[in-house]
Amino acid sequence: WDDMEKIWHHALYNELRVISEEHPILVTEVPLCPKESREKMTEIMFENFAVPAMFTNAQSVLSLYATGRTTGCVLDCGDGVCHAVSVFEGYASRSSIIKLTFGGHNLTDYLMKILTDRGYAFATFAEREIVRDMKEKMTYVALDFDAEMKTASDSSALEMSYELPDGNVIVLGNERFRCPEVLFQPSLIGKEVSNVHTSIARSIDFSVDGFNCDVRRELYLNIMLSGGTTMFPGLAERLTKELAAITPYNMTAQVDASPDRMYSAWFGGSVEASLSSFQQMWISKAEYDESGPSIVHRNASRP
Repeated sequence: WDDMEKIWHHALYNELRVISEEHPILVTEVPLCPKESREKMTEIMFENFAVPAMFTNAQSVLSLYATGRTTGCVLDCGDGVCHAVSVFEGYASRSSIIKLTFGGHNLTDYLMKILTDRGYAFATFAEREIVRDMKEKMTYVALDFDAEMKTASDSSALEMSYELPDGNVIVLGNERFRCPEVLFQPSLIGKEVSNVHTSIARSIDFSVDGFNCDVRRELYLNIMLSGGTTMFPGLAERLTKELAAITPYNMTAQVDASPDRMYSAWFGGSVEASLSSFQQMWISKAEYDESGPSIVHRNASRP
């Protein structure tokens, strides 16, 4: 928590350059955030930053708000973990949350491994950052993985060159699309977990117990990508293809890949905090003083 507080301090005073005592703060949180963690965030904001008011909300809900939606299924992939979360009219039910225990750093590690298999060596943190940069600039999701592998083996059409800081050049071929294939085949990195498309389908199915088919149809029509690990070119198209094979016959899956999706939770928080109807939702310092950190749980829209 000391490290987290330092990050918040840097963001407020060095980046935003604001006085925390003068501004309400909205904090985003991951799905299934432990109550203890939510209370600790609340305590730090009021006790250490002396904010006049604060509020927390789930990243998945805020990501939907960024697109003007209140209903949809969000695939949120960060550096450490991925979640598929279905949100109906601004509420994310716990039963709809599917957690995948891998993220962007696993894909970076996998790219390092397959490049190491070719004889390259990446031993230091700085060298790992070079591989991460390769991943972000040169990789993509194949629409048909097997067909792409054949193309890569038959010609050099898919190859791209990456110049290292020392002037040497690495040529990437099938590594360009083998890296993000982990999202669809987690077994490539030894993970026996659900892949991204079946996680979306499971999230929708688990969320609609008691709901009618119209709700399920609306969720499939409003699948949204969020987070830095969804920035791979081709991801939305591959997801659409994979989902078409498992979506109920009378429904259509549509995937929204906003260009700003890396920051969609932030944009959604900005939208929510500016709404006149939201102003009554802030937890004030007086309410905190009266009830303590547990006051943060009064919001029922978070799982």
